[in-house]
Amino acid sequence: MTASMKRDNRMSASQSLISGGVAGVFSRTATSPLDVVKIVTQVGTFHSKRGFLNAFHSVYREEGLRAFWKGNCVACIRIVPYSAVQLATYNRFIQLHMDDLGRVSQWRAIVAGSVAGIVAALVIYPSDVIKTRLIVQNSLDPAYRGVLHALRCIYRKEGFLALYRGASLTVMGAVPFSCGSFLVYMNLDKLWGEPSFRFTPLQNFINGCLAAGVAQTLSFPFETVKRKMQAQSPVLPHYGGVDVHFTGMVDCFRQVVKAQGFLGLWNGLTANLLKLPTGTWSGPEPRTPRVERTEEIAEEQEL
Repeated sequence: MTASMKRDNRMSASQSLISGGVAGVFSRTATSPLDVVKIVTQVGTFHSKRGFLNAFHSVYREEGLRAFWKGNCVACIRIVPYSAVQLATYNRFIQLHMDDLGRVSQWRAIVAGSVAGIVAALVIYPSDVIKTRLIVQNSLDPAYRGVLHALRCIYRKEGFLALYRGASLTVMGAVPFSCGSFLVYMNLDKLWGEPSFRFTPLQNFINGCLAAGVAQTLSFPFETVKRKMQAQSPVLPHYGGVDVHFTGMVDCFRQVVKAQGFLGLWNGLTANLLKLPTGTWSGPEPRTPRVERTEEIAEEQEL
């Protein structure tokens, strides 16, 4: 199975980035309550002790309606730089592996997307740490007064490396993420009972949600541990609200399984999956190669 690249000349790269960024801001803002519940559940703050639906009630009762948009400012700010780095890396990777006919294998296309996501995530990783800290803190008695104050406090009190705590999990989580995406995309023909080049926009939207759901479910334990590592700090009340105490990445995995069982690594998955439709539909993404079976296309053209 191969994938071909078709350049969309209706918008320039900057126009595409800006329009995607605007869509991303609306999407992030609309799903911010789900993001807040997901992260407090992953970290294990007191809000999440009674399950997914009760976490909404707990956040509202303890901190008010505005608490559902904690960290949304930094989440929106990071969209454009993340997307710019992601697009540049993705396009460069594709160009390096494209044949003379402008095609790449589906596996290389998926790897390109994963590599681009890793590079972009690492470049702006400090903003992700700040976002987590702003979300897990009590907004009525905050340790951080905003994005810049959080950045300054973390750097001064915990050092530069604290801004990259858990970054290695971004790389490790890309492996099951890529495998999950590849597994789904390689079986789309069987799922729909027709070749992929005939898929409608609705089918492609469903495909994106399905691939993202499988990929994120497989990689979710790595994100859970990453969030706990980002949130834990000896200079914050209750160590940042993390529900287990640990000395490193491996110990964090061990302590979560010991305290909550293996499924504890998937705490917050429900909120994450509910965000998928808006994330798939909007926001700037790398130009996705069109998947096609070359022999089926030739056969179609002959008919």
